[in-house]
Amino acid sequence: MNSKKLFATIALSAVLLTGCAVNNKDVIITVNDKKITQQDFDNAFETFSQQAKGVDLQKDKNDPLYLLVKDRVVNELVVRELVNQEIEKRGIKVTSQEEEQELKNIIDKFGSKERLQEILRQNGISNDKFKKDMVAELKMKKLLSMLGDVKVSDNDAKNFYKSNPEKFKYPERVRASHILISANPKEIRDAITAKPENKSLTDAQITEQVNKQLQLRKDKAQKVLAEAQKNPNNFAKLAREYSEDIASGEKGGDLGFFASTDMVEPFSKAAFSLKPNKVSNLVQSDYGYHIILVTDRMKAGTEPYEKVKEDIKKYLVVEKQVKLLENLITSLKSSANIKFINEDYKPEKIEQKLQQTK
Repeated sequence: MNSKKLFATIALSAVLLTGCAVNNKDVIITVNDKKITQQDFDNAFETFSQQAKGVDLQKDKNDPLYLLVKDRVVNELVVRELVNQEIEKRGIKVTSQEEEQELKNIIDKFGSKERLQEILRQNGISNDKFKKDMVAELKMKKLLSMLGDVKVSDNDAKNFYKSNPEKFKYPERVRASHILISANPKEIRDAITAKPENKSLTDAQITEQVNKQLQLRKDKAQKVLAEAQKNPNNFAKLAREYSEDIASGEKGGDLGFFASTDMVEPFSKAAFSLKPNKVSNLVQSDYGYHIILVTDRMKAGTEPYEKVKEDIKKYLVVEKQVKLLENLITSLKSSANIKFINEDYKPEKIEQKLQQTK
């Protein structure tokens, strides 16, 4: 399971259930007397900005893009509070045993705790934030189960498969193993500057140390490459011993099948140009130096129904659950006492400003 799947799993609950601040300062909205503050909005907007990459929180407040995001964030804050209140009203709780089991399930999907930590680090998510989102996901699952018994038949799945042939086509794929020797200048610099004994170093001295580390890692990669090219049959052993990609290293470097768009460009370009059982030269990416061994190729085609049937069923279940949730939210909104203390956050006011920009 990759990072995208993980964060797709927790995205809905992360948006809806992460609690608002209790700070009374700068209250902008109340939902059934529960307060949403300016800080809540700023935090949610910043999170969206980081995910969207390119939406500047400090930009012109009359910019159409800013206003569109503002409207979305305000709606999500209100919905989040309504759903939290509904969960509290229904007495939905998560036990420590359920938390432990869910964490175990996630770790199993990633292959190891180390791999999960690596993904969280790469996405800038703290363990505390991840745990809160995980608990939110569990609460959401319990709420959804209370909204109705959702069932999907084999016929439903088969009809979806027949009606959406494009969804099940796949491009050419290769199966490859790799050995990663990390060599990211920023990570090396951060590690050097984090040490107390290096606080007095000048920028030039730090740069010199970074360059030395980069050269040492390149030398190490060249040494491992020579061994791999000399005897490709030992590739799995070398991956277990040297690769700094923990998850694949434990599997002898195996990455499974992937399309060219699944990997960073330098990696894909090298992998798709290799013949099976041939070892690449050093391939440099933002992660460092890769040594790649292609083990198999698969031509473009269509996934057979039996292979994707269960995935289709899961997808259709989620679709139906989302519809139930949307109906619940509509009902909660219609009966809620929502007050916009700061009128700048009224949806009507935001829409009015948007119209003025056209």
